[in-house]
Amino acid sequence: MFIPPMLLEKREDPFNDERYLFEPKIDGHRNLLSVEAGQVRLFTRNNNDVTARYPELHDVLIADHSDVVLDGEVACQDPETGAIDFELIQSRFSKRKPLEIQQAMISNPVHYYIFDILHYRGRDLRALPLTERKMILSEVVRPSPYCSVVMSVPSTGNALFDVIKQRGMEGIVAKKMASKYVGQRSADWLKIINYTYATIQISGYRKNQFGWIAQHNGRPVGVIELAVPNEHKRAFYGLADRLKTGEDRNYVYLEPSINARVRFRNWTRKGMLRSPEFVI
Repeated sequence: MFIPPMLLEKREDPFNDERYLFEPKIDGHRNLLSVEAGQVRLFTRNNNDVTARYPELHDVLIADHSDVVLDGEVACQDPETGAIDFELIQSRFSKRKPLEIQQAMISNPVHYYIFDILHYRGRDLRALPLTERKMILSEVVRPSPYCSVVMSVPSTGNALFDVIKQRGMEGIVAKKMASKYVGQRSADWLKIINYTYATIQISGYRKNQFGWIAQHNGRPVGVIELAVPNEHKRAFYGLADRLKTGEDRNYVYLEPSINARVRFRNWTRKGMLRSPEFVI
């Protein structure tokens, strides 16, 4: 059974509030897990059936083997550090062939981090307050090497965010304790991202659509597309002609003398900016 997932609004800064629960934001792929008549199915947030890609999750331990629909994130951990690694789940998600998947179960196993329960024993739980759904969830799911319930703390978002920063994790999620589960984006659930910041040089731009080539320590590290105000774009193009060093079919290349401050999720294994946004 697929249910449209409840999506998060964005907030810039962490906060404390007695009306909220705060959770670590798991850096993985959103998945809904459905058990009906003993059959497990997994769906992405866009209703793509990915059951075959994650055989580890076909035996999620439900207390009484009842039908259930769970919401959570499928993620992978770095085997050396134990840290959740988005690139590993990207690699795992790309596996399609049964033999590749079987091998990946050994070399790159997934874990399902569960944070909500939507149906149980034929009952729709979405109209219940979050706190009641959490209580039911804690009684239904039995932790295993491949699944666990995401921890949450009441009120103290600032303290949790400090811990997240120290551990280099993605961020936190703030959820109103009284929130019902709605299948759309809602301000009752907020994400606060733990960004990394860097100063880059702009070494070129796209011809056919907006994008600045970012350079750091003398090498390309990505393309800046997001959060650039129109006035900064106009100022940039006013200078670009004087800095041009060459071009090809897709890009114009510049002397890297314009600096920009950006924020991003993290550095990838190849030293690229993940999801960079312009700051100033």
